[in-house]
Amino acid sequence: MSASHDLVVVGGNAGGLSAAVFARQSGLERVAVLERGSTLALPGVAGEHGLDVSYGETVTAVDLDGDVLVVTTSRQTYRSRAVLVALRTSDTSWKPTISTVASPRVHVDELPDPANDVDVLVVGHTDHAVELTVRLADLGAGVVLAAGGMNPRRLSPVGAQLLNGLERDRRATLLYRSMPEQIAEVDGFPMAYFNDRRTPDLQFDHVVFSSGRRAVVPETVGATEAALASGRVWFLGDEDETPEGAPSANGANIGRALVSTLFPDAAIPAPKPEGVDRRGVPGVVEELRAEHYNATITHFEPTHSDLWVLRVKPDHGSVSHLPGQYASLGLGYWEERVDDAMEPNIDDRWDKLVRRSYSISCRIFDEHGYLANDAESDELEFYIVLVPPTPDNVPGLTPRLATKKPGDRIYLGPKVAGRYTLGPVTNPADTVLFFSTGTGEAPQNAMVTELLRKGHHGPIVSAVSVRQWADLGYLDQHRELEKRYPNYHYMPQPTREPDVPKRYIQDLVRDDVFAAEYGIELDPARTHVFLCGNPSMIGLPEEGEDGTLTYPEVEGVVQLLVERGFTLDHRKQRGNVHYEEYW
Repeated sequence: MSASHDLVVVGGNAGGLSAAVFARQSGLERVAVLERGSTLALPGVAGEHGLDVSYGETVTAVDLDGDVLVVTTSRQTYRSRAVLVALRTSDTSWKPTISTVASPRVHVDELPDPANDVDVLVVGHTDHAVELTVRLADLGAGVVLAAGGMNPRRLSPVGAQLLNGLERDRRATLLYRSMPEQIAEVDGFPMAYFNDRRTPDLQFDHVVFSSGRRAVVPETVGATEAALASGRVWFLGDEDETPEGAPSANGANIGRALVSTLFPDAAIPAPKPEGVDRRGVPGVVEELRAEHYNATITHFEPTHSDLWVLRVKPDHGSVSHLPGQYASLGLGYWEERVDDAMEPNIDDRWDKLVRRSYSISCRIFDEHGYLANDAESDELEFYIVLVPPTPDNVPGLTPRLATKKPGDRIYLGPKVAGRYTLGPVTNPADTVLFFSTGTGEAPQNAMVTELLRKGHHGPIVSAVSVRQWADLGYLDQHRELEKRYPNYHYMPQPTREPDVPKRYIQDLVRDDVFAAEYGIELDPARTHVFLCGNPSMIGLPEEGEDGTLTYPEVEGVVQLLVERGFTLDHRKQRGNVHYEEYW
């Protein structure tokens, strides 16, 4: 009897589904996926690609009948020309590689229940981590995938495609280069400490670790020696984890490897060019923009040639945020630069995105002259400076952003986040001081506006250090605020103007300038200080294992304030000196 199927895939995970999709794209019509559970790892794939999926099918035997493989399950029998065993099993010896708290909110391979309307961190860099991320997003969770070490080219094609779609539609945040260093518990919820200036410490409702997974042994599916000897029973997994001598390939290559070997007459699609190989393809830039960009630049106003205020409106999703939080922007390496610099390894990255996090600024006044409430807007405002190349660093994003204009497309990250907010300010009579350098003024603009809009009547001061008057993109708006609100003071400190004494933020604290000019005492009992900008200005200490703090050689604001009795708001210690955590 002839085979009724060309290929039977045992296991509906990302790798197995990718092989099934590739087989269908190669012209193989008779492809079946046998899933022992009640749902696929990536549920939307079957309908999109017209896959024949049978659920509740546990394979008990794979044998050879003539030149046809016979797959016996708990329910029925299938005859096929080829079989792919895509089952993966948990590695029972696997443990998280980072320090983590024992908590019912920290899981391994298990999804929280319920999963809707909760923030979840998934930790892992394999197809399995992608599967967990997709399932959580489909359930309505806010998901961040910390995938430090992930090589997108080793992901299964279906998994990589869905991951890109989640990011484009702003349904998940992908941290390709970041992994938490520790998971601790703060106020009953897991806190992920990244110790990475690119990624601030973040708190979640749940953390899910993606464990190590391995291919199953032939005995798991009852594969006979005759079936294995046929060379037509393949296993999903790298050579070092699959049965000795059995044909295998990882998730990224399994479909092409299997079909090209076992079905030489199939109409195998040509490999999609990657990186620099795509440059010569007609229309590739438009294709890449459509694939990756999910927002439009609606406003782009240069303060001067190297400093801009821009607004971005996403295609999908909310821009709801708290004043002081941040979001990520991205452009493709394929975009033109304003300079002639060239990044190292650009050929490997040419068709990828370069991303960076930026604090969200604020218009301060709306189009009618009232205080803006940007939390209700459908746009986000950013205040960004051009970063020039140096021998040690060739920036990727701002030299490309410099060429943009209103109407151009851009990538906006899905998750607006950050703990640098006005949450600690609960008394409207308290003194609130904002210290910043350059575009570190952005979150302060939003927080000042929010305080005044809510009727805060205690003293508010925003002091910003820049090089020249021209580097103050919001000067006129702040001067108007001073006219309207007698409790608000704006203190720009240009350090390279002949008509202004050269003073840094540290000097304002050290010399009690606030008391001398405004009668504002730096009283730790009733004062909150917010810091954003150059790390040298902030001067964060390093904490030793015994809890002792070591300050930088250059005295920063934090040290000056601690000496006056202020307390650094740091990890588990609540204080009155608050700082933005990335630079």
